[in-house]
Amino acid sequence: MTGRVLEYLNDAMLELGPVEKTDGNWRSGRDGDGILWLVLDKTDSGMNTISEDVIRELDELVSTAVADLPKALVIRSAKPKGFAAGADITSFDAMSDSGAVDLLKQGHAVLDRIEALNCPTICVVHGAALGAGFELALACDYRIAVDGASFGFPEVQLGLHPGLGGTFRLPGLIDPTEAMTMMLTGKTAHTKRAKSLGIADLVVEERHVAAAVRAVADGEVEQHKQGLKAQALGFEQARSFVAREMRSQTQKKAPERHYPAPYALIDLWEEHAGDRDAMQRGEIESFAKLLKTETSKNLRRVFFLQQKLKDAARGDDGIAHVHVIGAGAMGAEIATMAAINGKIVTLGDVQIEPLGRAVKQAVEICDKKHLNRMETRDALDRLMPDPKGYGLAQADLVIEAAPETVEIKEKIYSDLKTRMKSGAILATNTSSLSVNELAAHAPDTACFAGLHFFNPVSQIDLVEVIEGDQTSKDTAQRLSAFCGKIGKLPAKVSDYPGFVVNRALTPYLMEAMVLMEEGVPKEVIDLAALRFGMPMGPVTLADQVGLDIGLHVAESLRQNLDKPMAEISDTLRSKVESGELGKKTGRGFYDWWEGTPHPESDHDEPADLTDRLILPMLDACVEVLRKGVAQDADQVDAAMIFATGWAPFRGGPLHYAKARGIEEIVSRLKELEGKYGPRFAPDDGWSDLG
Repeated sequence: MTGRVLEYLNDAMLELGPVEKTDGNWRSGRDGDGILWLVLDKTDSGMNTISEDVIRELDELVSTAVADLPKALVIRSAKPKGFAAGADITSFDAMSDSGAVDLLKQGHAVLDRIEALNCPTICVVHGAALGAGFELALACDYRIAVDGASFGFPEVQLGLHPGLGGTFRLPGLIDPTEAMTMMLTGKTAHTKRAKSLGIADLVVEERHVAAAVRAVADGEVEQHKQGLKAQALGFEQARSFVAREMRSQTQKKAPERHYPAPYALIDLWEEHAGDRDAMQRGEIESFAKLLKTETSKNLRRVFFLQQKLKDAARGDDGIAHVHVIGAGAMGAEIATMAAINGKIVTLGDVQIEPLGRAVKQAVEICDKKHLNRMETRDALDRLMPDPKGYGLAQADLVIEAAPETVEIKEKIYSDLKTRMKSGAILATNTSSLSVNELAAHAPDTACFAGLHFFNPVSQIDLVEVIEGDQTSKDTAQRLSAFCGKIGKLPAKVSDYPGFVVNRALTPYLMEAMVLMEEGVPKEVIDLAALRFGMPMGPVTLADQVGLDIGLHVAESLRQNLDKPMAEISDTLRSKVESGELGKKTGRGFYDWWEGTPHPESDHDEPADLTDRLILPMLDACVEVLRKGVAQDADQVDAAMIFATGWAPFRGGPLHYAKARGIEEIVSRLKELEGKYGPRFAPDDGWSDLG
């Protein structure tokens, strides 16, 4: 292929055809075989998004193709990071205020024109094709996936469903129930699964893309054909039966009153799946309506909160080698995530057995993260068990993940003073101890900070970067950048009992214990929290975190906070003493032998129950904001959402407080204080929040 342009994709190079750079978002050119290449390279961005100007320019290029029909048309990305991340979410507020329907119709018209071209249309995908990017790929006749490609519709996480044809093109391509599952859950189909589902027609290495394109253009590749199940679901009665089951399953995880989008999608599919034109009209109208819902507005807010945390993680961390002390559940996962993301990692422990378990756990995490065989091999090569601690001398960052006692940590730090290299950072993964108190024992207080990961590390993205009084700004910034390098979201906070997340979460857990002591069944307590929108009830959460850890954090906060906390229940203490610690021992307040409990109860919910659980969390959030522990209200909301899953459709605890009304919440807290004691007294910071 003459005149082709090649760009790097890690160690491979992207086959982009004979395209030339332009002032716009697209490059285009025809090769010697008469194949037209359209390459998306969005200006001033490291990742493609499908914005209004991208669609407009694409329409002009399609017009050129219609006027002078090529042998085939190829669409792909010039960005090494992937195909396209979806629509430009920054434009959604403006869309919802003015002309969402008209803009959507314009986008549909362009994709319809691609679909109607009288030549093979081919989308080559490397990396992720998400949302509108996936919809652009679906408008093509064929999809060639470069190994490592993935496809998904994450719109449900924004309180939406696909809006550029995905609701009818994907069910029209693959098994409709599989298509609906992808859209309802937001789950991604990685390369192997995308091929088995029929999303990808071919899977090739990058070096074979040009040959694969020629094979498709020459008619050597058959298009995917749906099976009998798709034909059966063309009948309204069969489709209605499946739709009822979809609603039932969705209700278990996303109640309609909190998340209307999945139900709008099911309704759309049930009513119109047999009529493509009606489905298209319905999709546009439904998407425009969902844009205006409070759920979507709040979930879009959550997206931008996430972006702010990512922005704080930018920059060079100067960390190539990480040494982790402690190969327990936390240390093992921290080490694995660092190794997966390219860091050299040595993992130390005083015993050999935990190191062996850590390597086995690393393999499982690689599998869950959909790493291919070579990526898994490379990650494991970078993760080295180090019982003697030889890696300490080379480490740029030492993460201590030892048991939560000052004495143990002090002993470890004393040993490190002669073993760490100059300028290396020491970070403690403490969840409850004072960073300032621990700093007194550290080799270099300026290079010491907290790095509080949450369990399980491989699944929870937030990390609290705790700055002690002596922590240098350079240390804090490097640790934030390190979090970004390993795929985490850093929240830089000050040293304070419980920091931000545990300070806010602990009253929620402790109030649940008090309620049980009062005779309220644990199932009733958990169901109240679930109905509010929490991902897990407080009793289930206490079991999952570990009752011993919960007890330790509760004792620490009671000792170190000025504000009164709920009494620690005798039942909690007795369970810890008897070794019933929750999920990790198989039994706590719930029996975990058969998996995660799903509470059910016919008991009536007592008065004040939900507010007794939720309002102390809000009050604690106001406290850490007033005391300057957190940087601002957005950071508090982001930390609680990304560490605990705090009812994201409400936009975060402080956002919820403002929406509900500050005066109402303060009045309610005073009422609860009168009934149940000073732990409900409203913080002085409420007057500054409005």
